[in-house]
Amino acid sequence: MRQVIRQASRKIINTKITIFSLMFIFGHIGITLGIFYLLSRLSSKNRFSANIPWVAFGALLPDFIDKPLGRIILAETIGSGRIFAHTLLFGLLLGLAGYYLYVQGKPELLIIAGASFCHILEDQMWDNPGVFFWPLFGWGFPKDTISGSFIEYLMAIFNRSYAPGLTEVFISEIIGLLIIILFTGKHIQDKRKEKSIA
Repeated sequence: MRQVIRQASRKIINTKITIFSLMFIFGHIGITLGIFYLLSRLSSKNRFSANIPWVAFGALLPDFIDKPLGRIILAETIGSGRIFAHTLLFGLLLGLAGYYLYVQGKPELLIIAGASFCHILEDQMWDNPGVFFWPLFGWGFPKDTISGSFIEYLMAIFNRSYAPGLTEVFISEIIGLLIIILFTGKHIQDKRKEKSIA
């Protein structure tokens, strides 16, 4: 099994893969948190810390939906981790539903929709118009350039994301991790201040 995973990982690294994301977990969460933090500084209602869990969830939502659906459940027919939730249509529908609830005083879904849309932009989905503008160019989705089981796919992503080097994936992961560490430090500092005041 290890040898199969190692071979699949080498194959991925040695080939240009356009279907893989330019970010993984830390990149998506950290960079999206940074974007939302900067936007919250422009707002008079600065409740950013209360929204962190919603932002983090939304930042990974397209992958939470598409990776299991396209790479496990529909692996034989679709075989891609970028399908429905990586489309502009998904982002717009989620945004409209979020706005409807926002008007009723429930902002959580709008925050999730915004973070989810950031994920799509961070993945540069406009480079893959068959997915981004789905279904305008047809009902099908292009298959990933890597075949194999979900475990092989996941190991290849881990290898690509965390193999040190000046790759877009590794750099975005480091930036995202640094942002997460900064927010964690600030949160701990704020909690200490609250305890000392009380």
